[in-house]
Amino acid sequence: MSILFTIASFVVALGLLITFHEFGHYLVARWNGVKVLRFSIGFGQPIFRKRWGKDQTEWVVAAIPLGGYVKMLDETEGKVDPSELSRAFNRQPVKRRFAIVAAGPIANFLLAIVLYWLLFILGVNGMKPVLGPVEPATPAAFASFQTGETIVSIEDESVKSWQDARWTLLRHAIDKSPAIRVETVDQHGQVNWRTLDLSRIHPDEIDENFLATVGLNPYQPVIEPIIAEVFPGSAGHQAALQAGDEILAVDDIEIVNWIELVHVIRDSPEKTLKMDILRNNRVVTINVTPEAASERGMKIGKIGVAPEVNQAEFEALLVTVTYPAGQAVIKAIEKTWETTVLTLQMLSKMVTGDVSWKNVSGPISIADYAGQSAQMGLVSYLAFLALISVSLGVLNLLPIPVLDGGHLMYYIIEIIKGEPLSEKAMLIGQKIGLAMLFTLMTFAIYNDIDRLITG
Repeated sequence: MSILFTIASFVVALGLLITFHEFGHYLVARWNGVKVLRFSIGFGQPIFRKRWGKDQTEWVVAAIPLGGYVKMLDETEGKVDPSELSRAFNRQPVKRRFAIVAAGPIANFLLAIVLYWLLFILGVNGMKPVLGPVEPATPAAFASFQTGETIVSIEDESVKSWQDARWTLLRHAIDKSPAIRVETVDQHGQVNWRTLDLSRIHPDEIDENFLATVGLNPYQPVIEPIIAEVFPGSAGHQAALQAGDEILAVDDIEIVNWIELVHVIRDSPEKTLKMDILRNNRVVTINVTPEAASERGMKIGKIGVAPEVNQAEFEALLVTVTYPAGQAVIKAIEKTWETTVLTLQMLSKMVTGDVSWKNVSGPISIADYAGQSAQMGLVSYLAFLALISVSLGVLNLLPIPVLDGGHLMYYIIEIIKGEPLSEKAMLIGQKIGLAMLFTLMTFAIYNDIDRLITG
């Protein structure tokens, strides 16, 4: 995946999400008669600007696409002509100001609902929740899960794919559920009920490898260690490997399937490996030196060969979950609500220390996820956009001064007191809010760099 493609996917995602957020502010401001002076996507030097509309609002696209703003007529930011005082933001009743500020995050939630609705209509592709090898000494092993079983439901919630299973188990892990009931069906149609204990999952283990921590792995058909293709110019080609070669052993260690071969090669960049190969009913020995490659900050080995794959066997494990348009609306609202609640739970658990701060992602990780999801196709990219849209909505509603949620907090205090907070109090709040945002961004960037270094 090229860097340019990743950057383009990231910029498109940010542009769409920020535009919807700011357009929420803009529309509600206009509906309430407030004059909008500027609508800006991005900060810094403008690369595009145009005045348009009855009020000659300045529409701007700026060079730094990490945010945006809607500048309204306001006496606190400059002199206002007496004839336009009624259109100034600061002259509006507190309920109107509240609605204008809340409209941005609400727009992000509405966008997420639309995106999830499209997803459920188009169909969400995934893998059937069929169990592969169960990791020993894990919650799944203690619950006696068996390879080949299919997860049907978790706490009476229907499970149709591994995405469903991960999402549901993650919610219960965050809640520290002492024991949850999981319904499975084995290869003979026998229904089993397993009691899975997630209460001892450590906060640092609630991450992208969460399912493996629980001990659950997706089932994968066994791929024989037989080479189907050797890519020209690769390390395998230079070592004279051929299509049809069956790898018997590497450095005298028996190779049973293709996955074992891949692990050995990936762990041996630029290290010469001795391969015992069955070719034309004869065992031959060939030395191969995997070339070094970089993957998510890690140095891995590659030899440029591909296996024979039984496509029908893999396709049998795929599932596409779709819903009619009407039902998709309900599912989209439910999904947006569940994602919002889970995001808030994650944030609260980070504050209490029950979930690791390593889960906070910065712009580098988000850009990487944007590129990966876009490369996987429209459905994956839409799912990414929906998740980030919810996250943006939640983040902006946090009661942190300088964010929308901070302003809403001021307005609630104003409603209770019957008068606005003093300028001094708001200035102190702004300094505190900036410090909190700086701390959060520091965590996010540190995590990004840590992921790049450790892979």
